Amino acid sequence: MKKEYKSGASSTHVEIVSWSVQKPTKRVDSFLTRPAFSATAETVASEVLAAVREQGDAAVLAAAKKFDGAVLTKGQLRVKESELRVAVAKVPTRTKQAVQEAHRRVLTFARAGLREPWYLQTPQGGYTGEFYSPMDRVGVYVPGGTAPLASTAIMTVTLAKAAGVKEIVACTPCGKDGCVNPVLLYALKVAGATEIYRVGGIQSIGLMAYGTKTVKPVQKIAGPGNAYVTAAKRQVFGTVAIDQVAGPSEIAILADKTAKPAWVAADLLSQAEHGSGHEKALLVTDSAGLAQAVCDELSWQAAKLPRAAMVERVMEAGGILLVVVPDLKQGMELVNRFAPEHFEIITKNARSLVNDVRAAGAVFVGEWTPESVGDFIAGPSHVLPTGGAARMFNGLTADEFRRRHSFVEFTREDLLETCQAIEIFAEVEGLAAHGRSASIRLK
Repeated sequence: MKKEYKSGASSTHVEIVSWSVQKPTKRVDSFLTRPAFSATAETVASEVLAAVREQGDAAVLAAAKKFDGAVLTKGQLRVKESELRVAVAKVPTRTKQAVQEAHRRVLTFARAGLREPWYLQTPQGGYTGEFYSPMDRVGVYVPGGTAPLASTAIMTVTLAKAAGVKEIVACTPCGKDGCVNPVLLYALKVAGATEIYRVGGIQSIGLMAYGTKTVKPVQKIAGPGNAYVTAAKRQVFGTVAIDQVAGPSEIAILADKTAKPAWVAADLLSQAEHGSGHEKALLVTDSAGLAQAVCDELSWQAAKLPRAAMVERVMEAGGILLVVVPDLKQGMELVNRFAPEHFEIITKNARSLVNDVRAAGAVFVGEWTPESVGDFIAGPSHVLPTGGAARMFNGLTADEFRRRHSFVEFTREDLLETCQAIEIFAEVEGLAAHGRSASIRLK
């Protein structure tokens, strides 16, 4: 069944459909399928990256003018300390306090999650184990097109700082006037960015990956972005490390009849307002009554939002879907197949369902945990896998800005005990020098 409502001057539709493991529907299957990459973005990214690799700063400036309308000189790429001081002075005290609170919580979570070195003793008195070292220089991308994502500055740079990275490069697009949002600059400063560049899009990924005469290359690039940034990150992988490839925002909510329709609708709309038009918002419930009530709530809540036009684009593209399932167990199966970026569980005894989650970037448990707490302040990074990538990727952590090193320290007795096996493997693989490097020590 479909529920039609008015949003602005045009009408859009939100569909309520049924689904079960035994009787899947084409509409749900279509919703679950989202392209990992944009062919157009891949082509454009390839062209811009090639220019940046060959022409350096000149290509970066040309792309900034073409795509962002920003006319800059090479000397204007980096945000100066004097500009930072002016920007900080413009930020209201209450906003500074919010940024500082988010930073404290994210930093605490990041430090708590860092892996500790560990070791095992070998049978003959030696040791094996792992230890970690921070990367030397990393880059983070902070979107600033449709909205200056100050929270992303906190959710990326803070983690690199917690990992012990000394040089943290941040890139974010500026406006046509060359200015960057003051709150965003303040957040980058608080989080610990050591270099800030007013450049976004594909050109910023090329700048960080390849370096230019004025900017040294980084070892890893992290942070979300649009389809073009995602394509660029994918293409520079190998030259640098990347965190993941992330696309439009997503949310799935598993709810029962105890959920409040107005709250559920608000949470669905929280992701639909991002602005690309490709966002996905999925409600899965065992209550047809809740689905209908949420549909009604969407009708008037969407029209009242400041970004109503952007939400309408998502609606028109079928980006919000309400699915009624026979029971919550099958509902969880559907969510796992969707593998959402954000997953809310709003049911009675919500915590009891957490262990059934197999694929989700971040999980928000209970009615008092809207996805927005994860976006802004709770602690875990909001840089999460999208497009179904939660099946094989994880959200960003501080450890991703460190290198893991294994170590082995054998005694003579350890080598004596294992030498025969080493020589057998060397013989099987035709690598005599390998075997001899062990046996020569025991003669």
